[in-house]
Amino acid sequence: MVLEMRKSSCVLFSILLTAAGCASLRSDDSATRNGEARTTRDVAVPGRWTVEQANDWQDKHGWLVGCNYTPATAINQLEMWQADTFDPQTIDRELGWAEELGFNSIRVFLHHLLWEQDAEGFLRRMDQFLTIADKHGIGVMFVPLDGVWDPYPRLGKQREPKPHLHNSGWVQSPGAEILGDPARHDEIEPYIKGVIGRFRNDPRVHAWDLFNEPENPNKSCYGDKELPNKAEMSLLLLQKVFRWAREAGPSQPLTSGVWMGPLADPAKLTPMERLQLEQSDVISFHSYATLDVVRKYVESLRRYNRPILCTEYMARTQGSTFDPVLGYFKEQKIAAYNWGFVAGKTQTNYPWESWEKQYTAEPPLWFHEILRPDGTPYKVEEVEYIKRITGAAAKPRAAIDVPVSPVAVCP
Repeated sequence: MVLEMRKSSCVLFSILLTAAGCASLRSDDSATRNGEARTTRDVAVPGRWTVEQANDWQDKHGWLVGCNYTPATAINQLEMWQADTFDPQTIDRELGWAEELGFNSIRVFLHHLLWEQDAEGFLRRMDQFLTIADKHGIGVMFVPLDGVWDPYPRLGKQREPKPHLHNSGWVQSPGAEILGDPARHDEIEPYIKGVIGRFRNDPRVHAWDLFNEPENPNKSCYGDKELPNKAEMSLLLLQKVFRWAREAGPSQPLTSGVWMGPLADPAKLTPMERLQLEQSDVISFHSYATLDVVRKYVESLRRYNRPILCTEYMARTQGSTFDPVLGYFKEQKIAAYNWGFVAGKTQTNYPWESWEKQYTAEPPLWFHEILRPDGTPYKVEEVEYIKRITGAAAKPRAAIDVPVSPVAVCP
């Protein structure tokens, strides 16, 4: 979801952690000087899963593989979930294609404004979505909050995509108006507790990825509209979100992914990275880099002795490709969620640089996405590789090419 140029230059900030967070953020790292194999003593965080609980969860679910999913008919989270534009027929059809690829898990973004608009209706639509996904043998990792793209979200009809522009309508949750005012942070509490509480024992939910790239500065697209102290404010909010989520009592693990590159030296973690790594039940990260860089990232996260999930990867022009990265993830038992599935209104088949360089036609090499809107592969050989890795290639087509049945729409 993020611009790799932003990933490569870390957001440096210095902040005193609030009293509520300080006690739980002391680490005792033992590491070799060259950043190779090491172990980090587990930090005592009230309510956090033990290492044993986390690894039991992985043993139960096996290797999770899938994508970050938004239906092709939605430009962002609000258009995906609002009653007027919720599209179960498209979701059912597209998740049938995901089943055919051998995907068994998807990562899906929510938005706090949907809760404020109509909490009960939103929960019904989430339940319907889970039912559709489960029909196709797919579980869901939900993402309640997001720090990337437009910092001023609005309910109602969403704008049309700007031609040839990557993620031209995606919105943050919460926006700058709430994030920038610590006195308003508690407005998010009923949403976090309400959504997680409703599905806290639902086996169709694989995990909760609480806050996506909280401190992302969005320099190339909305940098002039971002909070100057966003890193500070998002750190304060995420501390609370972890606490609220645990108070909801989920049976699924909590996480928030690090995203700014390999973390070989634990002494150089930013306050945000330290919070994410020490509060997460399972460890998650993003990387749109080559396999060599991904290997370093994974090596730097092994010290936590917890399951590792790569919740964003695959940007072809950056050298992040299914072959060989997906094969490596399977070999290492790392859950894998590439960005994008069916090309549509998010237009993430266009690269991040489309915000700085004008495109007038489909890029010569797609950035994200796997399928065209009609379900045909962008690259046949790529889809064949994915199926070989997931094991779907060995399944008889009759078992996975099922007709799409009518799906009722939840208001």
